Amino acid sequence: MLSERELKDVIEKIIGEIKVNEPVTAVEEKAPVVSTSSTYIESGDEPRENPHIVNGEVRDIGKINIKDQMLVDNPEDREEYMKLKQKTSARLGIGRAGTRMRTEVLLRLRADHAAAQDAVFNDVPTEFLDELGLFEVTTECESRDQYITRPDLGRRISEEGIKTIEEKCKKNPTVQILLSDGLSSTAVEANAKNIIPALLNGLKGYGIETGTPFFIKYGRVGAGDHVGEILNADVVCILIGERPGLTTAESMSAYITYKARPGISEAKRTVVSNIHKDGTPSSEAGAHVATLIKKVIDAKASGQDLKL
Repeated sequence: MLSERELKDVIEKIIGEIKVNEPVTAVEEKAPVVSTSSTYIESGDEPRENPHIVNGEVRDIGKINIKDQMLVDNPEDREEYMKLKQKTSARLGIGRAGTRMRTEVLLRLRADHAAAQDAVFNDVPTEFLDELGLFEVTTECESRDQYITRPDLGRRISEEGIKTIEEKCKKNPTVQILLSDGLSSTAVEANAKNIIPALLNGLKGYGIETGTPFFIKYGRVGAGDHVGEILNADVVCILIGERPGLTTAESMSAYITYKARPGISEAKRTVVSNIHKDGTPSSEAGAHVATLIKKVIDAKASGQDLKL
């Protein structure tokens, strides 16, 4: 009778012989397959429509209007809940998977966060500025990272930029219009094509002279004060991308300053904010800003000094 040790040795020998004699076959690595079927099957369920597939393509989750989406299972009063959602862009009615967020909600949060990061770190394309007929100058910031960490440098136009402005711009304008990326290049691309023509046409309708509009890269609101000093403008209006959030990365603001000069108090500015498709539409905002500029010129004051 074999001992336990001898039996173990025999088994190991047999297994070793099997591995040696076994033919070696190449294993083909296959890439993971992403289903684009319009139906899907869950365990124990019948095939049903896949809500994430549209015309054979996976839908862009970032383009779904949250206001029209209800993810709560069997809500008590769906109609009233949807009315409430139409009044805010907050993430209401997102449902739960146990104690956690649903996968779709988590992915949407990540997508919105990624869009916000892109808005901050991407540059406005040169081709886009060419379409608008704007030339570009930069502030004293040499990179996007420096722009974020040194706000003071974003308030001063570079030496080369000053020379360009002096060569290409009309001196002593009544109103100087500026466009800047600020903290959202996405806001510039989403709104500039509509707001600038509406603003210029509105000022023209009031008979107000405007200077030569241009684009400031790595600009803060205070960069407009430096431009006001360089060109001796009566009023400076800078259209700038605002810090993006998880609701939108396309928000722009218009800062209007009478006799803008470096060091002027922030309280001296008149501001129109939330210019985007879900806030104040860009075309409408352009006309409104033109009206405000007219009031600023008439009152020779802006910000807290302007009585509207």
